[in-house]
Amino acid sequence: MKKIIVIAAAVMMMSGATFAQSISARGTTLAEAEAKIAASAAEQDAGYRIIGTQTNNRVYMIAELIREQGSDNGA
Repeated sequence: MKKIIVIAAAVMMMSGATFAQSISARGTTLAEAEAKIAASAAEQDAGYRIIGTQTNNRVYMIAELIREQGSDNGA
């Protein structure tokens, strides 16, 4: 039983580190929306990967933050 609890705890710790956090931004151009994404990622000491955009009269952009494993930023 103790072995199962240790394995479960290890899996929970690993899976918590791999969950991506999504962020979004709106702008009038792709460049403006991406600049907002980049600024938000920089505030959180992370990189980003754009995973979607939608344009109509404005731009809506979604990205996921990329953090290095082992960084101690509280995530």
